[in-house]
Amino acid sequence: MSVPEVRKLLLKLAWASLPSAERVLAWSVWRRRHQHRARACHYRKRKAKPPD
Repeated sequence: MSVPEVRKLLLKLAWASLPSAERVLAWSVWRRRHQHRARACHYRKRKAKPPD
């Protein structure tokens, strides 16, 4: 097999397993929301004021 053939096969395999843009964006929104809640909980538990 030539390098271009291998590259094309690998690209097709990898491309098939990539998540959709909507799924990636939904995960990003969930992650940021989760980080915000975790940060708020962290400060609330220690009765501390978060930095501005």
